[in-house]
Amino acid sequence: MLKPVTPFTSAHRSEAGFSLPELLISVTVLLIISSAVTSALLQMTDSQRTIWNRTQLHAGVRSATELLQQEVGQAGRIVLPGTATLAAAVLAGPQTVGVNINGAVPATMSGFFVGEKLVVAVGGPTPCVVTSPCEETVVLTAVDTGTKQVTATFALAHFAGAAVHALGGFGTGIVPPAPPTGTYPNGSTATVLKLFGDINGDGNMVYVEYTCDPLPATGNLYRNVMPYDQTTAKLAVTSSQVLLSNIQTNPGGTACFTYMPSPLPVVGADTFVLDVAITLTVQTQVVDPITKQYQTETKALLNVSPRNVFNVWQLASAGVVDRVQPIPPTVVALLPPLP
Repeated sequence: MLKPVTPFTSAHRSEAGFSLPELLISVTVLLIISSAVTSALLQMTDSQRTIWNRTQLHAGVRSATELLQQEVGQAGRIVLPGTATLAAAVLAGPQTVGVNINGAVPATMSGFFVGEKLVVAVGGPTPCVVTSPCEETVVLTAVDTGTKQVTATFALAHFAGAAVHALGGFGTGIVPPAPPTGTYPNGSTATVLKLFGDINGDGNMVYVEYTCDPLPATGNLYRNVMPYDQTTAKLAVTSSQVLLSNIQTNPGGTACFTYMPSPLPVVGADTFVLDVAITLTVQTQVVDPITKQYQTETKALLNVSPRNVFNVWQLASAGVVDRVQPIPPTVVALLPPLP
C-alpha cells in the first residue's frame, strides 16, 4: 500500500536583522571610534603644522646668521683685481706710471684708490743695491681712471714689470661705530652694520650694509650691497633686499649689533672692531595651531671675529703700520645715512 507523498518544506531564515537597540549601540560605538581616529588625525596635523612652523623659523634665522658670520669674517680683506705690474720703469721721487693687470691694460682701476699702500717689487738685498730690484711700500696720491695710471712717491727706482701687491687689510673693515663708542660719525650702529672688503673672495671689493628694522616698523633684516667704489649715491633698501622677515625687538632691548671689545682698541689713529655680537629675534609667519600664539626664537652669535681686521690690528700693535690700509674715500662717501 502506497503512502501519500509529504511535500518537502524548508525552514525559512529570519530576515529580521538587528533590533533597534542593537543598531543604536553599533552606531554609537562606530561614532566613538571614528571620533577618536579623527581627533588623533587632527592632533597629528596640528603637531605637524607646529613642527613645520618651527622648522621654517629656524631655517630662516640660521641662513641669515650664517651669511652674516661669513661676511663679517671676510670684512677688511683687500685685493687687486688680478696680477698687477708696473707698465713702465720708474725713477725715485714722485712718479706717475701705468699699471697692467694680468699683463694687459685694465678695463677699470677698481682696487686702486687714493691712500692705498702698495708693495712694489719683491725682496731684494738689504740694504738695497740701486742696480737690483728692491721691495718698498708706496702710498698712492692719485689714481687716473682714464689713463689707467697711479701716482706715488717712490724711494727707489723700479724696472718695468715690477710686481705690485696690496698687502695687509683694512683696519676699518667693520666700520667702527660713532662716538662715544667709536670714532666714525657715520659708522656702524646698533641697528646698522657697515662693512667692506673682498667679502665674496672673488677679487671684487664691495660695501655692505645690514639694517635691522624690527616690528612695529617693517620687521625686516635688509642686506644692501654695492661696489666699494660706487660714485653714485646709495639707494634706499627695497623689498628685494630683505634677508629675513618678521624681526622682533630683542628681549631686554638687546641691540641687533654690538661691537667689541669695549672700549674698542685704538692704535695710532685707527679704531679696530675685533668682534661683533649679532642678536636676532624672529617670529613665525602664522599663528601656532596648538598654542594660538606666534612662536619666537632668539638667535645670538656673541663673538663673530673679522679675521682680516684682527690680523691688521696685530700688525699695527707690533708697529707694522705699512700693512694697515686706510678706508677708501669712496666708502667714506657711502657711510652717511639716507636723508
